[in-house]
Amino acid sequence: MAPKYQFIADSLRSEIENGQYSSKRLLPTEQLLCQRFQISRQTIRRALSVLEEEGLITRRQGSGSHLRERTEETAPLNCTVAVVTTYINDYIFPNILQGMESVLTANSSAPLLFATQNQISTERKILQTLLTMKPLDGVLVEGSKTALPCPNLDLYRKLLDRGVRLVFINGCYPELSSIPSVLADNYGGGRMLVEYLRQKGHQHIAGIFKNDDMQGPLRCSGYMEAIRDLGLPFEDEQVLWYNTEGRKSFRSEAFVDSVLDGFRDCSAIVCYNDEVAIRVVSQLKKRGTRIPEEMAVVSFDNSPYSELSPVRITSLSHGSQNLGELSANLMLRLLRGEAHQSEVVPWQLVEKESG
Repeated sequence: MAPKYQFIADSLRSEIENGQYSSKRLLPTEQLLCQRFQISRQTIRRALSVLEEEGLITRRQGSGSHLRERTEETAPLNCTVAVVTTYINDYIFPNILQGMESVLTANSSAPLLFATQNQISTERKILQTLLTMKPLDGVLVEGSKTALPCPNLDLYRKLLDRGVRLVFINGCYPELSSIPSVLADNYGGGRMLVEYLRQKGHQHIAGIFKNDDMQGPLRCSGYMEAIRDLGLPFEDEQVLWYNTEGRKSFRSEAFVDSVLDGFRDCSAIVCYNDEVAIRVVSQLKKRGTRIPEEMAVVSFDNSPYSELSPVRITSLSHGSQNLGELSANLMLRLLRGEAHQSEVVPWQLVEKESG
């Protein structure tokens, strides 16, 4: 079954092609479309984004969605776009990459794919390779270890000097904050999970966060400020930090056991992502801990890990929004010289058994 946003887009496209709307008229407002289709505004906006990508409408803040004149129709760009992510086949990245590819190939701009393994040195080699490529019109990039100083700023600036368009996804560097980006609301997500756990009656809430990508400190910031604002107790021992190189430690039962021993006074854990959460839940089950009665576990990303866990994990999702699609559409607007802006994508809580 096609997604709801696709059904709405198909319906509106058919009406446009059948001449139901004059080229001088607006489409119905988002509110009216919500009422007509009995669907959320977020889904309506995604449907309108599909029509905008196809060149059927233009969306102007404050003035609604206008039909494009025939003279405004745009041909496929046929541009060369490189995609640089930390990983390719791992965790949530296949879904993100599929979103990018679907948008870019529809505009004759099949992506060239590179992976850094979240290594700054590998990122530098890739950027050096990109600087030798002709033609190269744009780069969709997830920065490596974005919470740490970036020694590769010189290469990013060389790309910009050559007129190459950049769009950051997931993480970006503070020194390049003027570059358009598509990021998750990581601070808001940290707050959301703590507030959810507090509503469930938890007071002592632990956290596990990654410290070398900007997502981790932001998620922790939201977590800690929610604990403060809710008047919950906090000790430094409630937070465990790890980095990219320490990621594999969670495959060790002994390591996870030591983490859980450090959280023995807590009744809930906020995990950096589902990859960590599934290790925590699996070890809790082996220890005979009842989930969520004795220990609740919540996380980010609502990935397949959250479903494969011995106890399905309550996790945050982006709903119908795909960060890969959003970033690729942002790149296309840049390449066409159209109005554009960075996006911060909100989270939605998907409640399952672990919370």
